[in-house]
Amino acid sequence: MTEGSHLRSAPDPFDAQFGETGALRQTVGAEGRAHIDRWLHFIVLHRADPDQESLARRVATNSPAYLIWSPADDLAAASALDAILVEMRERFGHVLVVSLSERDDVTPAPDSAKLPPFVVGIGSSDKGDAIRAAEALGKAMAEVKVDLRRCKIEPTGVTPIAPVESLIEAADMVDRISFTLPRIYRRADGKAFPQLIHDLALSCGDALLRAACAYLADGSGKAPAHYRSLGRSAFLAAALKADRKLDQIARSFDFLLSVSPINTEEAMERFFADGAGSAPRFHYRPLTVDPDIAKRTLYSVDLAILEDPLLEGLLSEKRREIDQQLTMLATRNTPRFRPASMLLYGTVEPALLADAHAILGATLNAVPRGRAVEAVEIAAAARSLVDKYREVDPRFEATIEIRDDVSGLMVSGDKLMVSSHACMPAARLDALLSHEVSIHLLTGFNGALQGLSIFRSGLAGYEGVQEGLGVFAEWAVGGLTRARLRLLAGRVVAVDAMLRGATFVDSFRLLTRDHGFSDRGAFGIAARVHRSGGMAKDAIYLRGFRTVVDLVAAGSTLSPFWLGKIAPDHVSAIEELLQRGLVRAPLFIPEFLDRPDTIRRIDRLQAGLPFQDMLTLE
Repeated sequence: MTEGSHLRSAPDPFDAQFGETGALRQTVGAEGRAHIDRWLHFIVLHRADPDQESLARRVATNSPAYLIWSPADDLAAASALDAILVEMRERFGHVLVVSLSERDDVTPAPDSAKLPPFVVGIGSSDKGDAIRAAEALGKAMAEVKVDLRRCKIEPTGVTPIAPVESLIEAADMVDRISFTLPRIYRRADGKAFPQLIHDLALSCGDALLRAACAYLADGSGKAPAHYRSLGRSAFLAAALKADRKLDQIARSFDFLLSVSPINTEEAMERFFADGAGSAPRFHYRPLTVDPDIAKRTLYSVDLAILEDPLLEGLLSEKRREIDQQLTMLATRNTPRFRPASMLLYGTVEPALLADAHAILGATLNAVPRGRAVEAVEIAAAARSLVDKYREVDPRFEATIEIRDDVSGLMVSGDKLMVSSHACMPAARLDALLSHEVSIHLLTGFNGALQGLSIFRSGLAGYEGVQEGLGVFAEWAVGGLTRARLRLLAGRVVAVDAMLRGATFVDSFRLLTRDHGFSDRGAFGIAARVHRSGGMAKDAIYLRGFRTVVDLVAAGSTLSPFWLGKIAPDHVSAIEELLQRGLVRAPLFIPEFLDRPDTIRRIDRLQAGLPFQDMLTLE
């Protein structure tokens, strides 16, 4: 068969339909595609059979500007590339074309767990800008490690791509880089190691952005401040659809309400009437979802088509968290609930338990209780604080409800629920509203203004730092009392005891006899910790508080945490998304941060105030 004899007949000229921002997404031939996120000065090319999973194809489709096609669509690809380069050169003058391919000489040994040599080939045209870009690509790849081995760079010439090669060579103001990847991600049977190909795609895509940024770094000031700002600046429809499906599943049930008793007050009265010698009987709401059916729907969401490793990772983490929540609902009130809870919330680490014991061992001075406020006044104060945020923007649409079926104060979505039995010292009201409204509701509304609902519902693992921020808010406004800290510490020791096998009565006696809690206080803690069969969540309050304190004391900004409900592990991801313009800076900022007494406390913390000294109210 002669070269090109397998091609389809010559296609019509490619009509490049660029949007105003330079965005383009069109099919090329029968199986190819051109994608341009916005006006960019580079494009990645990849030619291969799309039927087999390929690292090079994944790296190409993860990039913000690419053209991929199969050999059968060579003529269509040439037409598309010609049209795209015309527009790019007209706008930028110089254009960088990256040829992405794979080596076919790397074959894993059968029945061997060892990977073949990790070597990539990099070549460039002989112009200074292309050479600088290739050097940046090589430097970035040299930092990548697989199986404890760093990547080795093999200099190559520019790898030709038929039939577009002659077109590129004839084009003026086009610079070239060749990037050849090894097939170390494949098993002997040709299938891929999934985690390995994912990690390699992430590293190689990141390296390509570094190269594209270096291409512009010619001293003219055209290069961006951060190379990741060259990444995608718009969500694909696939990402929005996947996020929407995950959100629909997450919203089909209220996790906290589903695992919380609806008869706490009545159960407590019965517990004491019976002499506090047997565990209370808690009643729960009927589940609004079938966990097994919800899980089938959850894993029918295809995250592999998002063409964005960062978003794929965030949504994958959230899917696993929803899966774990559904497992907890499916095992509610059974012995399997406790280990399911541990999988989601973890155990109590020794340092956290030591902090809890230190707090509980400190002398608790008697403090006059003062005037008390009840549900109606609490709700009114909450509405007043919400109105302050609505003055900033009316989209702070929070609902305040007084309910019989919750304990204390609880935020769910855009709703603050106040127990009809709630009663607290008036001096604590500002602190608790700073926690519930200025942290939980505020981050939810900021998250709702981002492009993906996951920032409103919360990225995986967000709860620990979210509750830590809430307790930090209580401290920042001067309302974190020793009694409140003892409550949080009591939850930690109760969770630790429950995970070690303590019964409800054991936990109640531990709190009353060993740590001096009142009967009602001990019951409240034990009820939270033993709900649904054993809930490890309540250890996160003190753990999260310590995390936030350490961040602030080190001079780290809390700004990323106002943008939505995120975990500390997501800060770098948020910074990248901000660089790429995929998320926006928070609209609402906690109002207490501007208070003079808050500023003074934070200044003292950053000046070296020890953690134990924070326990004394100023």
